[in-house]
Amino acid sequence: MLRPFTAFLLPSVFSAIPLLCLAPILTAADPQFERAEAKLDRLVDGKASPGSEILFTPAEIEAWTREKAHEQVGDAFRNPRVTLETGTGAGSALVDFLKMREAKGKTTNALMAMMLQGERPLTVYVRVSSAAGRCTVYLTRVELSGAEISGALLDYLIKTFLLQMYPDVRLGEPFELGLNMERIELKPEGVRVVMKK
Repeated sequence: MLRPFTAFLLPSVFSAIPLLCLAPILTAADPQFERAEAKLDRLVDGKASPGSEILFTPAEIEAWTREKAHEQVGDAFRNPRVTLETGTGAGSALVDFLKMREAKGKTTNALMAMMLQGERPLTVYVRVSSAAGRCTVYLTRVELSGAEISGALLDYLIKTFLLQMYPDVRLGEPFELGLNMERIELKPEGVRVVMKK
């Protein structure tokens, strides 16, 4: 039930948007992580008041993503950054796709391994539309090592990396938010979750 929302946080954009903002582990004492985790717990536990708003700041998103992603893929992603505007966002990180697959016990064919080997800067841009308990995340641009990627390579990366880690992620199609959320808004100050009244 929480997976589409947390996957939205990750590769958003967060991490994305999920290939996005992952990095080395933070200690559990990181106050930004603790704030983000407490806000998520309020949502999951149904303790967010009807009509209330919960704001996840970029720093909270980055800290939460670092911690959770490290649990899944180790140091395959580093140095996350989240940039938000009204309705759009970008997440970037240093990514080692092969280490990411190895962390999941997967192998990569030799041709793709040669193309993807080593750590590279990845930036993912998204646009979000959300209302009436639903949300749609549109992937608007992906850059790997400063070059825009699209077509077959982008499809391969989404299928092989994003969807294997987060099989419930939906890009370009609406999904139910659940947890009594009315909508999610991207703003320069953070990701605002608005609860149903």
